[in-house]
Amino acid sequence: MRLLIVEDDPVLSDGLSVGLGLSGFTADPVGTLADARAALRDSDFAAMVLDVMLPDGMGTTLLAEMRASGNTMPVLLLTARDRVRDRIEGLDAGADDYLGKPFDLDELAARLRAMMRRDQGRASALLHWNGVDLDPAALTATRDGVALRLSRREFAILHALIENPGRILSRGQLEERLYGWQEDVESNTVEVHVHHLRAKLGREMIQTVRGVGYRAAGAT
Repeated sequence: MRLLIVEDDPVLSDGLSVGLGLSGFTADPVGTLADARAALRDSDFAAMVLDVMLPDGMGTTLLAEMRASGNTMPVLLLTARDRVRDRIEGLDAGADDYLGKPFDLDELAARLRAMMRRDQGRASALLHWNGVDLDPAALTATRDGVALRLSRREFAILHALIENPGRILSRGQLEERLYGWQEDVESNTVEVHVHHLRAKLGREMIQTVRGVGYRAAGAT
């Protein structure tokens, strides 16, 4: 689950990136509206954490631009301005949720997962597919009730495939789930992780569409 974090405080931005990374997110931090606009043009994100007050303007300005252009990405506003009037203005500007500083990282992660479930039209926090149950909050997976031992990146790829049933995901799309901007991408990392997943799930469970990408077989 790739996030865009728009926060100008470098200490808080780093803390968000590391903390949310431990909750299974891949976070890309920027510190200005200009950098956020560039990121939105160049990459796809599952959700955004957006500070209201930034060096070059208000986060709500960016939010209004996104909604006016038809961008429905879930957005959580993060700010020290926690008056009721501020929350109302943020939500009316198009935010999906609002969290005041200081905050708890676990609560932030839970709110992000809830926003993304709503965006995908899912009520349940768990994902189910061919006997596999995936819990994005706990970062755990079972098959027919038996725990699967998955690395963080194996879990991320399986999560991406299961939440897009029947859809072919390219290598580039899967790499975006695994790596942020500041990380080096290994040339065969997706193939290696898919190989490991097939060893644990069965080769037939993940299909290769030659020249295009991968999809979860018979996703249900």
